[in-house]
Amino acid sequence: MKSAEPDPQSLLERAFTDAVERADDNDQTRTRLLDAAYEQFCRMGIQRSSMEDVAKRAGMSRITVYRRFATKDALVEQVILREFRRYFDRFLADIRDAKSAADRVVLGFVSSLRAFRGNPLIGGLMYAEPTLLAGSMIGDEGRMLGAVSQFVAGQLRREQQAGTVAATLDTDLVGEMMVRVAASFLTIPSRAVDLDDDSVLESVARQFLVPMLTPT
Repeated sequence: MKSAEPDPQSLLERAFTDAVERADDNDQTRTRLLDAAYEQFCRMGIQRSSMEDVAKRAGMSRITVYRRFATKDALVEQVILREFRRYFDRFLADIRDAKSAADRVVLGFVSSLRAFRGNPLIGGLMYAEPTLLAGSMIGDEGRMLGAVSQFVAGQLRREQQAGTVAATLDTDLVGEMMVRVAASFLTIPSRAVDLDDDSVLESVARQFLVPMLTPT
């Protein structure tokens, strides 16, 4: 697609807000189209899928698709937004019962890797087109990485406000370092870490991420 990409910061903010407020979409036609687009993108990839393909998979006319989504970019944005929303739903559920900031960091790390690796769309890209996924993360001048880093930094600032981490913690820097570690595991295969073993991921998080919560 040649048109401008949606701002990832706004996508993340909207997805997080929707997850917190439990926003629901009651438009059944729109939901059906998003389901069809998600399945189409998982099977054929975003680049090789057209609006006509989505309409056919949904059992609807092309006109109906364009009434809900003016362009393919708009449809892709909404599919991605919904996946982020589902991720945040899972993330918030996973950290809800954690008893400490350290536990929330560990659970958040494990939850994030599990969610993205297990997502048919994103996980499929990691398996079939790893260079494409890596390129999407580093080829946008760091906007996507920066957006996720700001989300993590925001969570760390909430910990500061609650008094669970030091007020002197550089939340922006720590947030970015944590996201860069997670992103490297998502885009580059590891021979030292079994990414399918949650206990191993928990150990990595406690050894390398939790110490970041203590300023030197």
